[in-house]
Amino acid sequence: MNVAISIASTDHDGRIYLTWTPVEATARLIDGPGANQSVKVRLQNAGAVGQLIFDVVRSDHGTSTLQLDLPGDASPVRFWVAGEFMKPSNDFGDAVLQVIDVTSSAVLNSTPLMVRIRKDAASLSDAERDRFLNAFGNLNGQGTGRFTDFRNMHTGPTLGESHNEWGFLPWHRCYLLDLERQLQGFDPTVTLPFWRWDNPAPQVLAPAFMGLPNANNRVQFTPGHPFNQWRTEGQLGILRGTGFLPSQTPGLKNETATLALGGGVFTIFGLPFKPPGQNGGIEGQPHGGAHVSYGAGYIINPASAPRDPMFFLLHGNVDRLWAKWQWYYKRTKDTDPNAFYHGAPVRVGHNLGDTMWPWNGVTTSPRPSTAPGGSMPSSAITTAPGPTPTVRSMIDYQGVNGGAYLGFDYDDVPFEMPAPAVA
Repeated sequence: MNVAISIASTDHDGRIYLTWTPVEATARLIDGPGANQSVKVRLQNAGAVGQLIFDVVRSDHGTSTLQLDLPGDASPVRFWVAGEFMKPSNDFGDAVLQVIDVTSSAVLNSTPLMVRIRKDAASLSDAERDRFLNAFGNLNGQGTGRFTDFRNMHTGPTLGESHNEWGFLPWHRCYLLDLERQLQGFDPTVTLPFWRWDNPAPQVLAPAFMGLPNANNRVQFTPGHPFNQWRTEGQLGILRGTGFLPSQTPGLKNETATLALGGGVFTIFGLPFKPPGQNGGIEGQPHGGAHVSYGAGYIINPASAPRDPMFFLLHGNVDRLWAKWQWYYKRTKDTDPNAFYHGAPVRVGHNLGDTMWPWNGVTTSPRPSTAPGGSMPSSAITTAPGPTPTVRSMIDYQGVNGGAYLGFDYDDVPFEMPAPAVA
């Protein structure tokens, strides 16, 4: 007798990837005692690193063990499973779902999986770091790979799609998700890490990771590093200044100050960029400050910033801060006017119901004349956001209000469902 486990977030290779967001699963007996009988089993953790929580309903208060009564006729029993907050995996298989026969203590199933979470880049193991770098290097393909599309999505003529209006945060969330899914095509254990600029990160701003500029602002890497062959626009290498030492922070708004922007009102927190001296919300500070903190190089100019892979770690932190703001103030519902701008229409692409370029393929004015990259790639673990994402589809990224989740979570932002409405 054994137990078959089926979990919704299983990829095409039969591997299971979880986040903090619960997904539906079933357990059923194989070669059980037959109809009118049942077997009590216990779901539990048997992994060395990644840990799981279980519940019989979709909730944010699962437990590390769960007892189920499985019918002897092999009928499936539903449950929900998620990664345990703050206990992510480092690699596939270091989290294990085990099923135990309560009566005999026999192991009836042992399923390896991964609690795959976006992490602070400074916390990555060497193996996690190297898998990420190798996937990114493959995506660039020495200037001939798929990364060219990501470069072309974020140039001077396209910035009206992604900046200076309310869609700044949703657009970049979609951009990062597309990139992450492409990286996972090379290595499904990879997630996009983030650079937390209010903590020193000497292990990130180092030759073995994101590189260290020399006196000429040319970024240097260790021998054999995948980025030694990094090319954009036909040019080899990355230019980046040293505006602050790796052991220092650039002196930007920290997390507490950033979360205090707007006091729970998106129209202040996400305020479009304003000229120096005016409050520009998160787009102005700390986002804009993070870009220019390097003093020189590709990353200080929005039109050239994606030529430096560090751009994506910077924006990973911008998105994490938005995600934490959404959790802290409970701003995840797209109908909530405090969760996103609900006012008079602004430039197309930035309103709640608008589709976003380039994933929508629209090339007529005022959209750019090209649409690099095609539609949003699908995911084996979730149906969201679909091939043509809207601004709205980026708001509730965890699906806390009942919709499909986007398939990522941050290491310090939990899954928390809204409180029930008071009658």
